[in-house]
Amino acid sequence: MKLVLVAACALLDVDGRVLIAQRPEGKQLAGLWEFPGGKVEPGERPEETLIRELHEELGITVAEPCLAPLTFASHAYESFHLLMPLYVCRRWEGTPMSREGQALKWVMPNRLRDYPMPPADEPLIPHLTALM
Repeated sequence: MKLVLVAACALLDVDGRVLIAQRPEGKQLAGLWEFPGGKVEPGERPEETLIRELHEELGITVAEPCLAPLTFASHAYESFHLLMPLYVCRRWEGTPMSREGQALKWVMPNRLRDYPMPPADEPLIPHLTALM
């Protein structure tokens, strides 16, 4: 089974809310809510992936020291196994906005379960709730 490494980020605002993005139509798991991020490209570190993806997806600039590893998910899908480190970021430049057609929402960590998420993301919720 193929191993896929994806880096994800929980952006936390000054009110303690987490930014989640809804996967757009036409993508696998469309309509589900997830933490921003993406696949780690060959030769790329997870932190570099997040800096690139957060700029591409949300138009924000993140400095590597502002990314703090929190936990990870390990989940077997039907055709691949996902390994996904989750980082927390409280500082960035710019205002997050949708650049790829995805809906965005700022949500209190204790309300994340109100939004359907991919199976790999669900086990990350208690870690964010405990953090706040």
